[in-house]
Amino acid sequence: MMKLRNIFVCGWCIALVVACGQSYETKQRMTRAERAKLKTADSLALKVGVMPTLDCMPLFVAKERHLFDTLGVDVRLRMRKAQMDIDTALIGGSVEGAVSDSVRVARMRSRGTALTEVGTTNTSWQLVGNRSARLKEVKQLGDKMVAMTRYSATDFLTDHVLKGVKTTATVYRVQINDVPLRLQMLLNNEMDALWLPEPQATTAREHGHTVLWDTEKHNLWLGRVVFRDKALGDARVKKQIDVFKQAYNMACDSLNQRGVSAYADLVVKYCQTDQKTLDALPKVKFRKL
Repeated sequence: MMKLRNIFVCGWCIALVVACGQSYETKQRMTRAERAKLKTADSLALKVGVMPTLDCMPLFVAKERHLFDTLGVDVRLRMRKAQMDIDTALIGGSVEGAVSDSVRVARMRSRGTALTEVGTTNTSWQLVGNRSARLKEVKQLGDKMVAMTRYSATDFLTDHVLKGVKTTATVYRVQINDVPLRLQMLLNNEMDALWLPEPQATTAREHGHTVLWDTEKHNLWLGRVVFRDKALGDARVKKQIDVFKQAYNMACDSLNQRGVSAYADLVVKYCQTDQKTLDALPKVKFRKL
């Protein structure tokens, strides 16, 4: 009887091991199949590079409020904290489009990446002086560090605001590509001055730092939405981009009618801002593509 019981237990264990092995193999096959399916879906989706900045709000609204889905286009937003990382994605083709600026677009074109601008954004940049440096005017930037990004709108703007301005010493340009990091360096008193977009500029102002120069006050709009010419040359992708623009413009209408405050949850989610900044955000009119 004991022998029979042992044989039964042994057989049951073998069956269990075989079943577990089959289950594991089946699970692995399913996982591979799911991964392949997700990869295929991603390759067919329209991918757009964005930054954690207020000018990208039409994209955040269109995505989170399902405007893209309603119009039948699968749009995947690729968040990056530095514009240079978006450039890399555009040049390499891992995204079809992006929110960029005219200076960066010109540079990418000069280096062989064919891009088409489909619209101008409401992007604004503010040159903010650290309150501890007691900066009130651009001419006081001599012997000070200014955080910006090379070959970008902020690099161009630094040239622009210093043109014809006599400073007591050299102005040192420090390349800080990560926008949230740039703001943090200001708040930690690690930088004398720096260029910030919204809502980061509002956060800086709320902490008592001084705006030395503002592109909006000078009616200077350098933000762009661009797509790779290669993407526009594909009939399927071209149709996606046409629908993308419809959803984008619908989001602009909603933002302009209701105000950014109606989408405060998205500003917090994508821009990682706080309530104090939300309450102080300026009124923004979003431009359609």
